[in-house]
Amino acid sequence: MPDLLIELFSEEIPARMQTRAGEDLKKRITDGLVEAGLTYAHAHALTTPRRLTLAIEGLLAESPTIREERKGPKVGAPDKAIDGFLRGAGISRDQLEERDTPKGAVYFATIEKPGRPAAEIVAEVLADTIRNFPWPKSMRWGSGALRWVRPLHSILCILGDEAGAQVVPMEIDGISTGDTTEGHRFMAPGRFAVTGFEDYAAKLKRAFVVLSPEERAEHIWNDAQNMAFAAGLEVVEDKGLLAEVAGLVEWPVVLMGQIDDEFLDLPPEVLQTSMKEHQKFFSVRNPKTGRIERFITVANRETTDNGATILAGNQKVLSARLADAKFFWENDLRVAKADITQWTRALENVTFHNKLGTQAQRIDRIAALARELAPVTGADPDQAEKAARLAKADLSSEMVYEFPELQGLMGRYYIEAAGEDAAVAAVAQEHYSPLGPSDDVPTAPLSVTVALADKLDTLTGFWAIDEKPTGSKDPFALRRAALGVIQLILENGIRMNIAEYVIPSALIRNRIGAIRSNRAYSLKVIRASMQHMSEKFVSRYRGDLDNQRFSGERYLAMLEDALTEEGLKQLNAKELRPVGANLLSFFHDRLKVFLRDEGIRHDVIDACIAMDGNDDLNLLVKRARALNVVIATEDGENLVQGFKRANNILTQAEEKDGVEYSFGADLKFAETDSEKALFAALDQAQAKIAPALKAEDFPAAMAAMAALRGPIDAFFEDVQVNSDNAVLRRNRLNLLSQIRQICSSVADLTKIEG
Repeated sequence: MPDLLIELFSEEIPARMQTRAGEDLKKRITDGLVEAGLTYAHAHALTTPRRLTLAIEGLLAESPTIREERKGPKVGAPDKAIDGFLRGAGISRDQLEERDTPKGAVYFATIEKPGRPAAEIVAEVLADTIRNFPWPKSMRWGSGALRWVRPLHSILCILGDEAGAQVVPMEIDGISTGDTTEGHRFMAPGRFAVTGFEDYAAKLKRAFVVLSPEERAEHIWNDAQNMAFAAGLEVVEDKGLLAEVAGLVEWPVVLMGQIDDEFLDLPPEVLQTSMKEHQKFFSVRNPKTGRIERFITVANRETTDNGATILAGNQKVLSARLADAKFFWENDLRVAKADITQWTRALENVTFHNKLGTQAQRIDRIAALARELAPVTGADPDQAEKAARLAKADLSSEMVYEFPELQGLMGRYYIEAAGEDAAVAAVAQEHYSPLGPSDDVPTAPLSVTVALADKLDTLTGFWAIDEKPTGSKDPFALRRAALGVIQLILENGIRMNIAEYVIPSALIRNRIGAIRSNRAYSLKVIRASMQHMSEKFVSRYRGDLDNQRFSGERYLAMLEDALTEEGLKQLNAKELRPVGANLLSFFHDRLKVFLRDEGIRHDVIDACIAMDGNDDLNLLVKRARALNVVIATEDGENLVQGFKRANNILTQAEEKDGVEYSFGADLKFAETDSEKALFAALDQAQAKIAPALKAEDFPAAMAAMAALRGPIDAFFEDVQVNSDNAVLRRNRLNLLSQIRQICSSVADLTKIEG
């Protein structure tokens, strides 16, 4: 069985595209081969900046012959039907075979598709792959029509076995396949022939090309660590940068350079970000001081001066970059120390969303919400409002304009420089968190307060203007914001009813913000509110609204009057109730996703959501975790089945009789021991469950409920509920109602599946 080697050699492929390109090459080639009947043992894709390589082992030498039998029309069918069948099968009439079937004589055709050599199939599949390769961006060059990420120079494609290797003949846009490749652009120019993958990899290594990206990355990291360790320093780990740099070089040569003393006092994050974003340098830190003192760069070649010239050039360019960063830093510090609030005022000219106003208006809403949340989170209301107003000030700074990824972090530095408390400054950095399920969750009361306010304002704002996520589209990251709220509440043990306490006020603020920010929207709302407004307002502005003839000043006067009208507030409250309910449902959906990783089933969460207080997410999760533990046991599972049996019998009886059996069963009508035992068990369970629920001790409540499993099972085994005796039947149905009432006080077990 032959092995296949493919190399597509081009100008430098962007590092960010290499991994995906290797995967796409492997998938498209292997899928095409298998679809054509060629199976294989193993396939492996490798990438360098100048080549995509695919090695396939154990490929079939040719595709198998396929015999297919097709049933055709009946004998004696019209000629047109028979001719159509012949064309579809690709045979002539004399190749038809008549066979008797239960429905009469029928034509059959036996179609044989002979196998094809592997080289022929490989050529077709490779040509199709190259012409239709899914590059994110591609280009044309010269006069050809072929598109590739960068100009494609050569195609190596050989099939090899024990007898030797042969080139798979193919030509695409003037480029013919061959058995040659090139080594390093500078250190080993010129082409050479290869006979298979092992020969190919060995000759490339001798030609100063490390074929494996993982090997290049490992070499870079090991050399960087060794250099830093020898100097008593450590490399700041950055896996993303390591993968990117490994995609920039074919022969990595690690060099360590100095940072000029004048830049060493810059915040380490500024140095690290500037070097990474502009120069693709690794930062080298002094573990004793935490300062970034040196940098690691990776060259693509060896030099006679051991990289001295390369380092000198890099240091010169780096100094220019860091001079800019130093200017931004010092200029921002002067502004922060003089009056940091001028940055927040500048945000009055920055639009957050055309229906939700400016960043400054959003900050006002966040500050108001933070003050409301402070008593719940344990923060000081005045400090919470101040922290909220300063948290996004750095968005106006020069440093964050240059490096947006430093937002929040620079805010902490600047707020501290402005003389504010460290806890207030920390809010600027921490209020963006958490950004995902694995991100750290803030625990400082001020940071938690503003983080909650920020995310809740985002959610209520976009719900107020009906810009909710749809399907896979979530342009404003609202799912992430909801998950962040859930993490903040659960991690910090926050107890609040968000549907009553937070969502309504935040929705109204955002609705008013939308009315103020969008003229067309505000007129629509005001017109809809006219019936609720005073006659004085209607008579004053009816003509303006009907004729749409009013100046900017007239419009603003109308808007201010409208926003004070009780009718508009009532309209908003009425409209926003279902909006708030929809947002709460969205939180519940995200909670299901979050708890799924804990192994908590969605139906368990549904059973707890059906209970009162489901907008207290902490209470909801405590209940769900306890229920999940109980129903995972044999007693819990059987109890659910017993409850459902009792509920079904009771529901059917109530529908049939047209009455509600909820007036309490009487022990004096109990006939059997199991019936009497169930009375006693229900009384005991009620005595334990009621105080446990009041104390929110859900494990104890669930355990008391699970203890009912035995008495309920025994009752159903011994007792006929629908007795011929009307008194006994009514008493037993009331007993089932007691079972339903006790179990339903813990969770809605009707939601449990199975």
